[in-house]
Amino acid sequence: MEEIKEIAPEEVQKRLEAGETLFLVDVREDEEVAYGKIPEAVHIKMGEIPAKTDLLDKDTEYIFICRSGMRSENVCRYLNSLGYKTVNMAGGMLQYQGKTE
Repeated sequence: MEEIKEIAPEEVQKRLEAGETLFLVDVREDEEVAYGKIPEAVHIKMGEIPAKTDLLDKDTEYIFICRSGMRSENVCRYLNSLGYKTVNMAGGMLQYQGKTE
């Protein structure tokens, strides 16, 4: 099985606070996002990813986020198989300590 690239939530927070532009995609359900998401993240529910791949650019690296890092890892596997560049935020929003909205 292909190795999935991962990034720690602390690293995402650090890079955002440094002003870096990251392409974040939150794949949680609506009711989960209601509790707070990273302001820079785009919300595309996991189940909608196959229908919305045309919104993603194959030359851009995307960081995928869910609650604990499991669903986002599955999304990464799926998109990697289609030739996209993905990184899973390991530990998900449960581990993220940065600003949310």
